[in-house]
Amino acid sequence: MIDTDDLKKIKEKVEEFFQRMTIDAQIDIKTNISEAGDVLQEGDGIVKQESRDAVDININTSEPQILIGEKGQTLNEIQRVLRAVLIKKTGEIFYLNLDINDYKKKKTEYLKSLARDLANEVVLNKEPKILDPMSSYERRIIHTELSARPDIKTESEGEEPYRRVVIKPR
Repeated sequence: MIDTDDLKKIKEKVEEFFQRMTIDAQIDIKTNISEAGDVLQEGDGIVKQESRDAVDININTSEPQILIGEKGQTLNEIQRVLRAVLIKKTGEIFYLNLDINDYKKKKTEYLKSLARDLANEVVLNKEPKILDPMSSYERRIIHTELSARPDIKTESEGEEPYRRVVIKPR
């Protein structure tokens, strides 16, 4: 479990990380226990589900485009590297969600809105809609947003990096 000392270490390391990149950043860190944990295989076919801490870091900076990159690719790579550094520093394994100037939050809101609009169009026209290729993270947002709707279904098709969501009428 991540404690107060770990959060201090995380904040210090994140500040150092961005200072070394010569990025002036305001850092906001939150932690919580994730609802869905890792499924661990144990002996005799017993599967154990273990919850894991999650750390949300939001960075506010005047130079977000440098850190976000095209379609958020730079942001995702920074998140991957920063997670490895922080796990090594704290000795704790946790999920890390790094956001720059609320880029991911805004992208999620946009994708949810897009999903609802396209689902309504699919129901109205009774024809499937094929979305542009997306990352697995973005596809999951679409699937989750539309999962409760009984009038449509979603599925992913294609191979990475061209995998896309298809919204179909039921």
